[in-house]
Amino acid sequence: MLMKKAVGRGGGTRKYDLLTILGVHALAQGKTLQRQTLRLLCLITARYNWQNDQLSVGQAEIARLWSVDTRTVKREMAALRERGWLVEKRPAARGRVTVYGLGIAQILHDTRASWDMVGPDLVARMDAPEAPPEPEAGGKVIPFPQLPMPEGEGAWPRIARRLQQSDAGLYRLWFAMLEGIESGHEVLISAPSAFHAAYVQTHHLPLLERAVRQEEPGLSLRFV
Repeated sequence: MLMKKAVGRGGGTRKYDLLTILGVHALAQGKTLQRQTLRLLCLITARYNWQNDQLSVGQAEIARLWSVDTRTVKREMAALRERGWLVEKRPAARGRVTVYGLGIAQILHDTRASWDMVGPDLVARMDAPEAPPEPEAGGKVIPFPQLPMPEGEGAWPRIARRLQQSDAGLYRLWFAMLEGIESGHEVLISAPSAFHAAYVQTHHLPLLERAVRQEEPGLSLRFV
């Protein structure tokens, strides 16, 4: 998933993954690179405009965010530009601050070795091809390759098929790698990583629970 912008369909997932990758990568670095990466994370979460790919913040404000002086801000921003993690889009001018964009392709390239630390689910998402852009009015619709329908007649295959029919893109990203086993009055759900399980429970649990109720009203679900 060599994304240019973390917006559009699946944008929330791409943002979350990018921030996770930066954090995990930072924690594996020496003190200097760790601090620099965490400072960038702070800027992104506080002031980055994802829709317009713009980071427009004055040096004094950055200094407050980082608890440093403006000389440190100048040095760190220059270092981030040299790494290609920040790209200058418009230089500072009288009354206007410098506008930056994120060098997402360079960030993904430099942090590639850290993806496995999160889990195989993130690696699969990052390596998956992006969905084609929405067609213009009157244009041809280019179908995105679909995963095969889950097979089987048990409770979980039926739930999985309902999830896929509800939102194929969301299913591909988050539900396809889940495994479910019916045990008594429960469906026991396992995920490929703790990160994957936590993300589904935080962001997509209502959808998953609704699919369970629609297919098997007497069953509850539990992550194991």
